[in-house]
Amino acid sequence: MNRTPIFLPILFSVFLISPVIPHSAFSQANKKIVIAHRGASGYLPEHTLEAKAMAHAYGADYLEQDLVMTKDDKIIVLHDPHLDRVTDVQDQFPGRQRKDGRFHAIDFTLEEIRSLFVLERYKVSKDGKKTAMHPKRFPLGKARFRIHTFEEEIEFIQGLNKSTGKNVGIYPEIKSPEFHLKENKDISKAVLQVLNKYGYTKKSDAVYLQVFGFDELKRIHDVLMPELKMDVRVVYLIGSGKKYEWTSSAEGMKKVAKYADGIGPDLSMIIPKKTKRDNLRVTGFVKFAHAAGLVVHPYTFRIEEDAIPGYAKNFDDLLEIFYFEAEIDGSFTDYPDLVVEFLRRKNNK
Repeated sequence: MNRTPIFLPILFSVFLISPVIPHSAFSQANKKIVIAHRGASGYLPEHTLEAKAMAHAYGADYLEQDLVMTKDDKIIVLHDPHLDRVTDVQDQFPGRQRKDGRFHAIDFTLEEIRSLFVLERYKVSKDGKKTAMHPKRFPLGKARFRIHTFEEEIEFIQGLNKSTGKNVGIYPEIKSPEFHLKENKDISKAVLQVLNKYGYTKKSDAVYLQVFGFDELKRIHDVLMPELKMDVRVVYLIGSGKKYEWTSSAEGMKKVAKYADGIGPDLSMIIPKKTKRDNLRVTGFVKFAHAAGLVVHPYTFRIEEDAIPGYAKNFDDLLEIFYFEAEIDGSFTDYPDLVVEFLRRKNNK
């Protein structure tokens, strides 16, 4: 593996090539926001501070943090509870996987995790060869990137906000809360305590807290936030499976609105994958959500060919359909610069 270090000038160049755009100057003009999905992950390995710096410079309104816990109860920024597929954990800690063959972050201390190198997301063949999930993105195994804690990222973003005059928000997701509870770790409470520590305590603060499990959503709303005297905006994440079909109605959305301020649905919940551009079918999902007082931030907008549904001509067309025909309020994207620029063009018309 190439261990060539990544130098600070890379970060500085991001700011040099990107105009300093006042927070919300473009994307919020019509209450449409841009959420950097794991940072500017179309350009740099996901959830690295370098990817977050690039997204911040590109004008994203919010930066996403997926959160899991370590063996010694630290909260780290990592997409899921597994270290394999985005680090070199197999090389540095052979034999530390569980029976399922996966390397779980919860089995490693923060010190051990800090020793790992973060790679562009990859898959592993039967012969053990690593292949990049997105071959056209940052080269697999090049440069040095590291995992960091939730607190470190908050301080990083707040520092960038101060030095640039922006107010870019955070959009943390509590990953697998049920799994963590089974491991005797209350990740939801721990995350809320960190938010409290750094001044994110009320709905007017620049934070959305997201979670998939409906039971955990209710627990956060009914138990944890009152206990900590907090009331931040919470988003209920919605997948495309049958377990979420109950949300696809006016009554379902009213039920969600008792506990959440917004929803983060899979794109297909708003526009079915098999729909045609000349006969575009937009479900009532957004309409029901708005009627219940919920904002709608679907995921995930990518430029790769296999990520552009057949009903859209290209990436801009996809954004046009969702932002201005389906009337979403914001989007999760791997390419925040492109969405910011799209909304800027729309607002200048």
